[in-house]
Amino acid sequence: MSGKKSIRRPILRNLLWIFVFLVVLFLGICIFLHLFTRHGKGFLLPDFSGLTVEEAQKEAKSLHLRLEVTDSLYMPELPKGVIFRQVPPAGQHVKKNRRVELTVNSLLPRQVSMPSLVGFSLRQAKAELSSHGLKLGRLIYVPDIATNNVLEQFYKGRPITPGSSIDIYSSIDLELGVSPDRELAYIPLLKGKSLEAALDILSDHSLNVGNIRYDQTVRTAADTLAARIFRQSPGYSQRPEWPLGTPVHLTLTIDPQLLIPEEIPVTEDAL
Repeated sequence: MSGKKSIRRPILRNLLWIFVFLVVLFLGICIFLHLFTRHGKGFLLPDFSGLTVEEAQKEAKSLHLRLEVTDSLYMPELPKGVIFRQVPPAGQHVKKNRRVELTVNSLLPRQVSMPSLVGFSLRQAKAELSSHGLKLGRLIYVPDIATNNVLEQFYKGRPITPGSSIDIYSSIDLELGVSPDRELAYIPLLKGKSLEAALDILSDHSLNVGNIRYDQTVRTAADTLAARIFRQSPGYSQRPEWPLGTPVHLTLTIDPQLLIPEEIPVTEDAL
């Protein structure tokens, strides 16, 4: 019996030492990782959107961040050369020497050739502009025998000849005819739509966009791109009672509570 006890004691002692070794190893790894990763030494990543790369570099220098421009796109609604996207996003917890990838609005947009739109219908002119990378601007209505027939094309307030080189995504204003019987339009419901979608819908209804406002929830360039319409003036109308070319003023937000759809009243004329 004494021989068996003497055998068990070394086994238990060895198991105890193995257990102690594993505990010490585990604690050592935890302490090493804690020191190596500087746990608790991080900070919230600032928002660089809306800044130029030079402005962002000045702010990043004091935080020991490494900024790198990884992409360049052209967004006509934003100032040229500003940052409009970053990875990681603003507000994420990061540490010193973190690499931040930036996407900036191009300083030199691509040039495209202006098409000839005179004689086209409004719908045909929109399709032609889109195929050339251009946008439909303001609709200017003048008396003519044919409604929505293109009479002249303008760029920055001046007539533009076909074949002229202009920046891609530029807005082209159109002078259109409206018949003497003064056709009318109705105002579509735009709540919840993006600005780009609203502009397309308004032009389909022979209407112009008026003033564009953003509420206090829209603070960054990314917010501007994500914003949706929650207020319009004039409001939705089911009857055609507005002159062609009427401006519709829009207010946008990113607050989901303001974007909850409203019930559309049904009138006898709509039944």
